[in-house]
Amino acid sequence: MGRPVTLPPVEQRHLGRSGLRVSRLALGTMTWGRDTDADEAAAQLTAFVDAGGTLVDTADVYADGAAERMLGALLRDVVPRSSVVLATKAVARRSDGPFGGGASRGALLAALDESLGRLGVDHVDLWQLHAWDPVVPLEETLSAVDAAVASGRVRYVGVSNYRAWQLGAAGSWQRAVPGRAPLVSLQSEYSLLERGVEGEVLDAAAHHGVGLLPWAPLARGVLTGKYRHGTPSDSRAASTHYARYVEHHRTERAARVVQAVATAADGLGTSPLAVALAWVRDRPGVVAPVVGARDAAQLAGSLAAEELELPPAIRSALDDVSAP
Repeated sequence: MGRPVTLPPVEQRHLGRSGLRVSRLALGTMTWGRDTDADEAAAQLTAFVDAGGTLVDTADVYADGAAERMLGALLRDVVPRSSVVLATKAVARRSDGPFGGGASRGALLAALDESLGRLGVDHVDLWQLHAWDPVVPLEETLSAVDAAVASGRVRYVGVSNYRAWQLGAAGSWQRAVPGRAPLVSLQSEYSLLERGVEGEVLDAAAHHGVGLLPWAPLARGVLTGKYRHGTPSDSRAASTHYARYVEHHRTERAARVVQAVATAADGLGTSPLAVALAWVRDRPGVVAPVVGARDAAQLAGSLAAEELELPPAIRSALDDVSAP
């Protein structure tokens, strides 16, 4: 397999108020096992690690577990397990089984064991609760987190898609008693087109020492400008299972923001992708945007943004045009 073009090394940041250091760009695997085959996934992972990337994010629900299996195979055959910070998520799915499903203690610990089996590892570096479960008591959900860390199967823990009060409740519970595993990360959608986490969510994250891992930092691909003149046949918007996911951000307001991003990119001699990614990467509280890619060439565009720092005037203009 050929080596990619040399790219600037990815810088490292601490994940929240913890000793764990991760690359300030994370590789997402949502399409692996469905739209991304094993060869393409190998090319992406190799390029990412070669550039100094470390944080690789997956989930038990991605392609019904196929993403975890594919990533696990690559960690055995393509890149060393020790070269990545391996992160996965447990989805709070309901079931009729005896453990109640969702974010119950039994269901979560069973989901973790299944993830470890698919990944072919004895532990994950970051285990994240994929969603809040209003049915199961929070203290029961978090007892599973503590048990997972105490058993050695998990090193650090985080949450995903939590609102400010939910993050506050979970963060306070974990820090109230010595020995509980503190939350170190939160995954939320955050981009120039989705700034809802600003304010209460980011304030709660800062208070509890939680670092933000933005998902969809390119607004589901819209901020790259690829949809300015239609829907490319090889894009997610042309896919039956991702079309609605992308359409969420194809609005008149989005078109104005995309135009501003494109104008900034032209002035800086770079790509709209790099501008949009650099903007969210350097927002207060952000540790590492999670980017997915159709192929290694597209990932190279994200990695190339590492050398871009937006001038204050351009950052201010983008803040204004994208203000909620």
